[in-house]
Amino acid sequence: MSSNVGLTTPRGSGTSGYVQRNLSVLKTRDQSYGQPYPDPKRDLPRQRKPDKDILDHDRKREVEVKVFDLRDKLEEEGVHEDEIDDRCEKLRLKLLDEGGSSPDLRAKGKNLKPHQVHELAEAKIKESERLRKALKLKKEDVDNDNKRPTEGFGRPRTE
Repeated sequence: MSSNVGLTTPRGSGTSGYVQRNLSVLKTRDQSYGQPYPDPKRDLPRQRKPDKDILDHDRKREVEVKVFDLRDKLEEEGVHEDEIDDRCEKLRLKLLDEGGSSPDLRAKGKNLKPHQVHELAEAKIKESERLRKALKLKKEDVDNDNKRPTEGFGRPRTE
């Protein structure tokens, strides 16, 4: 026997020990098998939309981390518990009114880690919007829905 396939010895098995492939298993073919051209709708790059709830949760979490740091610092200094609660509540309200932490860095997509997919998607959408405005493109010219086919510089296609 070769390649450790089948029986180590055919003795007592009632067979010759010859191993064959199972040809009765059907392999599934790809959907695009045999098509001369790829499907243009499927191959378009899709921009992932950020989940607003997750972004809001992350911002609130960052606010609470800063409030906790302040609370810890004040407790080490020996400040009275009522004063700590008042200062923490003021800081929390101030940070929530500002909309979380460092929105200018988030808008540019800097200091974001690869696992922060929703923040990256939000930054990518803002960047695309800035580019669209800079190139003076209309919103329908940029849509991936292909509702109105265009041919160069936003003019309707003529056939």
